[in-house]
Amino acid sequence: MADPRIWILADDRPGNVVQCVGVAEALGEPFIVKPVAYDVLGRMHNVLRGATLIGLDPSSRAGLRPPWPELVIAAGRRTAPLARWLKRTCGARLVQIMDPGWPGRGDFDLIAAPRHDRPLVRPNVIATLGSCHRVGPRLLAEAEAHWQGRLLEGPGPRVMLSVGGATKDCRFTPAHGRRLVAETLALASGLGARLMITTSRRTGRSLEAQIAEGIPEPRYFHPWTDGAENPYLAMLAQADAVVVTGDSMNMCTEACATGVPVYIFAPPGVASAKHARLHQLLYELGYARPLGGDPTPWRHAPLNPAFDVAAEIRARGLI
Repeated sequence: MADPRIWILADDRPGNVVQCVGVAEALGEPFIVKPVAYDVLGRMHNVLRGATLIGLDPSSRAGLRPPWPELVIAAGRRTAPLARWLKRTCGARLVQIMDPGWPGRGDFDLIAAPRHDRPLVRPNVIATLGSCHRVGPRLLAEAEAHWQGRLLEGPGPRVMLSVGGATKDCRFTPAHGRRLVAETLALASGLGARLMITTSRRTGRSLEAQIAEGIPEPRYFHPWTDGAENPYLAMLAQADAVVVTGDSMNMCTEACATGVPVYIFAPPGVASAKHARLHQLLYELGYARPLGGDPTPWRHAPLNPAFDVAAEIRARGLI
């Protein structure tokens, strides 16, 4: 098989990497993931790193060799110097998810920045609704088949609760946990549904225990464990409605990928102003509602900005 024409630059931020993979999968072309690790110089501002390999550790440098890519997909500011170096070295076209910052924005053939980040208006910039991700019909069907018989058994509607947690900007207090449990139970009761619950790496043991103790059987509860199998995608596939905490833009956007009702838990203090802008866009465009508001079920189009970015890549002739 021919060498992949697409490289993904994958650094230590999983949320960034999954967005790149989502775009590459939406393109439907073979791709290779190039691990990117940094040394102490990787903390420097990009104005100092320039379009060079400064800041990359030796193992990452060793992986940069022909056959060179035709297209490079990366995300975030720390990967920008490497992407720009690749363009100067082999002429690769560059797609950057989120604003790469100054300097060098003009080196990128396409920058896909979310609308809630209020991106610059430039010919090489497009605004997306939410975060790119991988959640689509194929992946959901595969996950549901893999977990068949291991989640909730029997007929009846299911509500998925997807729990994040505290961030560097916002706390997730015990009072927030109590409110999340109460409002989720009220929604599930009104819908006559059972609950499937999954936590994340940021949830923490205290909030995890609060949710486990507050939501009675029958339910399916999966606490996040590093390295363990995660039924997150299978839950999305089976859910008739999704409750998601508003602290994660990726989780909020992924929750909207199936077309079922999405209820966002984002009381004051749980999410930043930037997160709140995304929530408001999702409310206004009919993808989601605030948890605790109107519980009436509805349908909406599945949301995955990765397909929009992939379409723009092809429209601009970048692959």
